[in-house]
Amino acid sequence: MTLSRIVMRLARNPGTEFAGGDDHRGYALTAPLTDDGHLDEAAYSKARDNCTVRRFSPDEDPADGRLARKGSRWFFDYEDDDATDDEPLHRLGQHRFAVGEYVTVTDEDGRPLTYKVVEVQPAN
Repeated sequence: MTLSRIVMRLARNPGTEFAGGDDHRGYALTAPLTDDGHLDEAAYSKARDNCTVRRFSPDEDPADGRLARKGSRWFFDYEDDDATDDEPLHRLGQHRFAVGEYVTVTDEDGRPLTYKVVEVQPAN
């Protein structure tokens, strides 16, 4: 099983302070992907501890967490004992992680924001 490093940057989000997007805000995710770029759910169950996320932005320290799943719901989890910091991912299991694709992440304030996949490569 191969893990991939996926980088997503904030895309244009009309009606928010990020109407033009922001290349300095985003996520770096490590996860297993199928050949067609979808999350590999079977491989995830075996590599769960290696599926990580790092949230980055210019005005706060990076936040390190993990990709987590409860039922069919995927989310980024930053503290195991605190569900209030979880960031749900809209239909993540259906998204294709390929350069140019878009993913919606609900931020810590409950706002759904769109991110663009800008990099997918094998994780080291």
